[in-house]
Amino acid sequence: MPNTPPPSSTPPPGQAAGQARTRPFKTIGLIGRLGSAKVVDSLQRLIGYLVEHGYQVLVEDRTATALPKHGQPEASRRMLGELCDLVIVVGGDGSLLGAARTLCRSGTLILGVNRGRLGFLTDISPDELESRVGEVLAGEFEVEERFLLDAVLYRHGVAVGNGEALNEVVVHPGKAVRMIEFELFIDGQFVYSQRSDGLIIATPTGSTAYALSGGGPIMHPKLDVVTLVPMFPHTLSSRPIVIDAASEIRIHIGETNQTYPHISCDGQTRAVAKPDDVLVIKRKPERVQLVHPMGHNFYDVLRSKLGWSHRLGD
Repeated sequence: MPNTPPPSSTPPPGQAAGQARTRPFKTIGLIGRLGSAKVVDSLQRLIGYLVEHGYQVLVEDRTATALPKHGQPEASRRMLGELCDLVIVVGGDGSLLGAARTLCRSGTLILGVNRGRLGFLTDISPDELESRVGEVLAGEFEVEERFLLDAVLYRHGVAVGNGEALNEVVVHPGKAVRMIEFELFIDGQFVYSQRSDGLIIATPTGSTAYALSGGGPIMHPKLDVVTLVPMFPHTLSSRPIVIDAASEIRIHIGETNQTYPHISCDGQTRAVAKPDDVLVIKRKPERVQLVHPMGHNFYDVLRSKLGWSHRLGD
């Protein structure tokens, strides 16, 4: 266990987008995925470690239901963003996505501990929990910004549903096995009309998620772009398009559709569209602040998670 200095000592600066951070960590928030004994074990280890080293710990109120007698103050997820210098999320990428959608509003730093499957966003493995968290608390970290998408569904000009996504917004038929007919506009310019199972609108963060399964490209997180990936299009010439993230995307649901398409954000249905509805998608002004231990490398992550080959001779 590393000898991490207490929070009253100013830690060595971490790097945030090329600039030094001098703010010390004092209050640490904890969020965990429910229903997992392994997550509970990691949370208990984190609480013990942080308290031992003099940090104030706040446990998310929903997470606290899985931690009887944890002995720490509790707060809502939104309040964690207001009160904490750093929030540690224990779980898979889905857990971090949920936390990011709330914490982006306050700009709170987020660190992920992987207790899921792939873990593209959750860097730290349970085997190195104390050592890697200790490095971050000592100031040895990098901060990476990721943008999100806002989706608003309009019916006769009135907003009837909305959502936000770090990975992707998806238009899909829901439980029905029917194609959807829609028109796509980018920055007011008509692109195409399409009949397909739907459309995936993915950020670079989401390019390694659902969009990858649909045949979309992998995009480096530093890119300020969005990809539009058709889902089983009726016209085989339909292909993914990569556009500027500042673009306004409008999807006009066809008036003759016999099904009501669902609008999902990061895998959660946020609205159900009717024929002639319009879905508008834009980049959110707020950005997620992800913390990585020093030496984080996107291509290392791809090799590890996707099983790519290593260098010849290794």
